[in-house]
Amino acid sequence: MKIKNFKNTFFYLLTIGFSIGLLIFFIGCTWIGFEVKNLCQEAKIQYLGGDCTDALIGLLHDESNSFRLRNRAIWALGQLGNPKALPVLESYYTGNIPEREPLNQVISQYELKKAVNLAGGGTNLGAIFWRYGIE
Repeated sequence: MKIKNFKNTFFYLLTIGFSIGLLIFFIGCTWIGFEVKNLCQEAKIQYLGGDCTDALIGLLHDESNSFRLRNRAIWALGQLGNPKALPVLESYYTGNIPEREPLNQVISQYELKKAVNLAGGGTNLGAIFWRYGIE
């Protein structure tokens, strides 16, 4: 009897834990999608329309923007995973990733590495929940 109760309690707790993990995953995916869409809209306004990838590339190339904003553009380009951004991202990527990078002072090689991977066909499971219709 005790083993049956233990199994039921364990299964119940496992189900609740899995459900909470799934909820956190969906909330995180939604948040990422919101941030990418928001940055995309801002870039489209600043760089006169076009698709999202082109606007974010324009934001990245514009040296009058802060490094933090340009690093956010790199992150968003990676999240979009558009192969059109790959040559641009690779042109900034040196392969030399320092131990610590201040995001307001340099183009982040760490973010570039992740973005190059995603734009080159890397897996982004969360993007299936928000990527549709963003371009």
